[in-house]
Amino acid sequence: MKFRLVSSYFPPENGSASHLFYEIGSKLASWGHEVEVLTGFPSYHVDRNRLDPKYRKGLIFEEEMAGMRVLRVRTLCLPRGVHVLRGLDQFISAFIFFIRGLLAKGESPDATLVYSPPLPLGLAGWALSKLKGGLFILNVQDLFPQSAIDLGVLKNPWLIGGLRRLERFIYRRADLVTVHSVGNSRTIERCGIDPEKLHVVHNGVDMDRIQPGPRVNGFRRDFGIGAETFVVSFAGVIGHSQDLETVLGAARNLSDKPDILFLIVGDGVDKARLESQAGALGLSNVRFLPMQPKEKYPRLLHASDVCLVTLSKEVKTPVVPSKLLSIMAAGRAAVAAVPLEGDAPQIIRRAGCGLAVAPGEPQELADAILKCRQDRVLTEAYGASGRDYAVRYFSIEYCAREYERLITRIGDR
Repeated sequence: MKFRLVSSYFPPENGSASHLFYEIGSKLASWGHEVEVLTGFPSYHVDRNRLDPKYRKGLIFEEEMAGMRVLRVRTLCLPRGVHVLRGLDQFISAFIFFIRGLLAKGESPDATLVYSPPLPLGLAGWALSKLKGGLFILNVQDLFPQSAIDLGVLKNPWLIGGLRRLERFIYRRADLVTVHSVGNSRTIERCGIDPEKLHVVHNGVDMDRIQPGPRVNGFRRDFGIGAETFVVSFAGVIGHSQDLETVLGAARNLSDKPDILFLIVGDGVDKARLESQAGALGLSNVRFLPMQPKEKYPRLLHASDVCLVTLSKEVKTPVVPSKLLSIMAAGRAAVAAVPLEGDAPQIIRRAGCGLAVAPGEPQELADAILKCRQDRVLTEAYGASGRDYAVRYFSIEYCAREYERLITRIGDR
């Protein structure tokens, strides 16, 4: 079969979106499928100083990566911190992606798989499937516009109404809508979508790339962290929905425990503000580090004693942050401060891989971290149990096979 993957983000960009579609695509290619990726030039979560010169010029570019044909197109890349400009950029980028896909040479794909958000990218996938053939599959990671409404980013009733209509339009025209949790499936079904078109495909992790490793390793040595230090890490996007103020609050409550170090690793629109806040609070037990390259990420997890998963209490959608699955794959204990009615706490309970507390409660988060520090045997058991569960249910092989199976079944109707 021929698959077309459409994603705003792809390696060498760093992040969950680029990693997921790279790993799905490379796995499908290794099984003999033809895989074409439609994406942009790297611009987000990438070290521009180390960016290969081939990405610095031109409007279009084609390359081969892990057996995949990668078609890149230059987009505007308007400022992400200005919400109006970011929304405009998403619609313009979707149109640019559509034109690039329309002009691509070669046989029509059997299926076009689109990563959402951004939601407008679904329009490009739908239009390409209509004009060039094949199934249109929408992979929904975050429920937009609901996620933006919950965070207070989106308030205009006319804009909300328009985006709701766009959401329903895309869902109803997709041949298949995949989500990463049962809760997300139920939420989309309430939009009036045929439940037969909805399928849960858990996000996958490359279990060979991320596996258990020693806590005293090169990452600790590189950053001068001793073996006696109990490392609590957060790694990923530092944005509005991550609620890292609660992490700073927990660090403040544990400031009398000199052996506990908080690492906040990543980049995003909230990083500068949080660094300033931590400095104003005098939090010497908090260190901010830049986003780590993909190859170093497993060592960061290994160097951690506890890995954090956080979401704002305003996030009402049943999100399962992809970092939770990576933490489990690495055999590390997870401590989550997330809405307790969501799917992530249920996974943590079923897997026995850590603790979940209410979001926005620094003392509860501090207590959970302290429990793990005081009972190292329990913490190690959380990690081992998480690894076992992830191997069974969250491998990238399982994820890719599910897409292969679903597309074959729908195509045979």
